[in-house]
Amino acid sequence: MQRKHFLRLAGLTLGGVALGRVLTACGGGDEAATESATEALSAAVSPGLDTDGGVDAPALSADEVAGLLFMREEEKLAHDVYLALYASSGAKVFSNIVPSEAAHTEAIRGLLVAHGLEDPAATTPPGVFVDSTLQQLYTDLVAMGQPSLIDALKVGCLIEEKDIWDIEEKKKRVEGEPDIVSVYDNLLCGSRNHLRAFNKALLAAGGVYDQPQYLSLAAWSAIADSDNERCGANG
Repeated sequence: MQRKHFLRLAGLTLGGVALGRVLTACGGGDEAATESATEALSAAVSPGLDTDGGVDAPALSADEVAGLLFMREEEKLAHDVYLALYASSGAKVFSNIVPSEAAHTEAIRGLLVAHGLEDPAATTPPGVFVDSTLQQLYTDLVAMGQPSLIDALKVGCLIEEKDIWDIEEKKKRVEGEPDIVSVYDNLLCGSRNHLRAFNKALLAAGGVYDQPQYLSLAAWSAIADSDNERCGANG
């Protein structure tokens, strides 16, 4: 069951210390991340589907449709929050990851087009969402990231942690749709690399991500303490 409340703010201690230059993780917050995201986009639609909407796309279940609509806006949310936090903090890790998030949300858009679904983010500007809960979440996350660099980087960690949890939940509800599974797998890979990048930047700035909010501590540590992955259709 999808969680109704996206933030457990009590678990995050948002510090007020901003230190030095932020170091980004290779493959998570640099050009390699953008390349990986582009590959994910290229794998968004299987060869049997027409992104111009002119083919017989398989009918999707209600859960599959809801998952795609939600993930289209959640990936946009990550993109838009990172734009806002880059403007306020100047941390390069945000600007490095923004193109990857743009590719992520475009990958979901490709699936919406291929399956003949209306795109909830077709005309919405940055910071605006059809889903009212995501709209409030955007406002909350931008506010959480304003006080300091460490606060902003903790928001980045939180978004990627939540994104991983949500994609895994949506993937569980996909039945017999390899194009959707492929995109979800690529986005999970990218989100894990982004989490590594934000966590590395946070540690370099003198902060610590106090407690995972969606993943177990073991799952968080397994991602954060491991090497970056090569994402995309070519592995």
